[in-house]
Amino acid sequence: MTDEQSSDFIREIIEQDIEESRYDSRVHTRFPPEPNGYLHVGHAKAVCINFGIAEEFGGLCNLRMDDTDPTKEAWEYVEAHQRDIRWLGFDWDDRLFYASDYFEQLYDWAVELVKKGKAYVDDLSPEQISVYRGDFTTPGRDSPYRGRTVEENLDLFERMRAGEFHEGERVLRAKIDMTHPNMNMRDPVMYRILHETHYKQGDAWCIYPTYDWAHGQSDSIEGITHSLCSLEFEDHRPLYNWFLEQLEIYHPRQIEFARLNLSHTVMSKRLLKALVDEGYVVGWDDPRLPTISGMRRRGYPPAAIRAFCEEIGVAKAASLIDIDMLEHFVRDELNRNAPRVMAVMEPLRVVIENYPEDQTEIFEVDINPEDPDSGTREVPFSNVLYIERGDFREDPPKKFHRLAPGREVRLKQAYLITCRDVVKDQDGEIVELRCTHDPDTRGGVTADGRYVRTLHWVSAEHALDVEVRLYDRLFTRADMGSIPDDKSVVDYLNPSSLEVTSAMAEPSLAAAEPGDRFQFYRNSYVCVDPDSTAERPVFNRTVPLRSTWAKIAEKMT
Repeated sequence: MTDEQSSDFIREIIEQDIEESRYDSRVHTRFPPEPNGYLHVGHAKAVCINFGIAEEFGGLCNLRMDDTDPTKEAWEYVEAHQRDIRWLGFDWDDRLFYASDYFEQLYDWAVELVKKGKAYVDDLSPEQISVYRGDFTTPGRDSPYRGRTVEENLDLFERMRAGEFHEGERVLRAKIDMTHPNMNMRDPVMYRILHETHYKQGDAWCIYPTYDWAHGQSDSIEGITHSLCSLEFEDHRPLYNWFLEQLEIYHPRQIEFARLNLSHTVMSKRLLKALVDEGYVVGWDDPRLPTISGMRRRGYPPAAIRAFCEEIGVAKAASLIDIDMLEHFVRDELNRNAPRVMAVMEPLRVVIENYPEDQTEIFEVDINPEDPDSGTREVPFSNVLYIERGDFREDPPKKFHRLAPGREVRLKQAYLITCRDVVKDQDGEIVELRCTHDPDTRGGVTADGRYVRTLHWVSAEHALDVEVRLYDRLFTRADMGSIPDDKSVVDYLNPSSLEVTSAMAEPSLAAAEPGDRFQFYRNSYVCVDPDSTAERPVFNRTVPLRSTWAKIAEKMT
């Protein structure tokens, strides 16, 4: 963690405001998503900051839908936002608001600016407005319609609201300074004409406020003290302040922080929506996506996401965070809390020749050795088992310490077995091992304390045939925010981001419910998918048991 992160400039500002009795020492934040897609892990960071800071200082945090674009917004997204935020562990009580509910007040305030000579109706097309604005090296030029009288502007703005004009025919712009060095201050658009039905307001409006016009005034209406925004809004802060100052209304304080950039993925709702709409992934909750719903389906615990957001902290400088770091926190949380189960991914049949064919024993196996209070579960044992094919070598190399001809291994909390014979098919492929067990080692305990490698196993007679979806990075490129101009994100899609296979699992998993998380012993952490059925249980690989980040984290401590 850097000095900047550990100092947390946002909390320092708030502490100073409280000390100076600014806003009567209140702390009132808000999380204002646009309901035009599903929330992703970058939003999770903002959720943790806004709700977390409010809670820390004994304040309040609102949830507000900044729903000013009817062409992209839907109830589906509103409901998903609420579901995701509650899943992360936060709540807004009775403080769910919508910017669209403020449309009448925003319109009245726009009329007030027109009357003050601070706003005007412009007939330039969007393309012409862009040209007239100039660029970072060229000052803008006044629109030929900038000099309209207050009376003419009031009449035209009223007629815009009444629906007399076509889309793009006119806009309402703030009258600030077309030569201002900050492009956002060059007479920004406040209202545009959109003959679209709003998901919440219906057809009550055909003019809609821009984000810049609605944002600060919505904060003011709600009595927000600290408007915490991502860094791309830093250049918009002078405009945020200008509107509030011209209206002479309650003035919140905007503070910006660096947004989260995560490796091997994209953090843009526009790009994520394109991946969904074009069928590159299967819905917004596809476990390969960085959406909160996708991470939930994949098996990420909310506590791990919160811990990750806390670790990366609050900074001003943008940076790219390795996705291994997020997976490290997922793995750490699941290691403490996920029940262990045995599942064989590549089954190799093992017959124990000196064990009765008609006998079944039940072994008590630890649920989670990391949690002494987790107890045990019952696992059946019989004379025919499955072990991992990779746990056997007919001609083992020197450092291979698992099963081989004549070698002894321990079956986890069951018996020690020794391989006596190898059975092959006509193509020379190994299809079965013939072994014997030592009946004096029940529970995997030896009287002489001899050490042998422990393998996991599943009784063939009782095995549950399950589907396992092996998820990996969605993109092959780490920094998806700097791809070449002649490439698109789909050029870097990982063809191996999803592989579907089968496994033989212990029968206790028959009772698992969608969302339940487990550790497949010696393999990976998994989560039961919503597609799972009693006839065909489905598990998503959440994360492997090990990662490169673990080594990175070691060096940091």
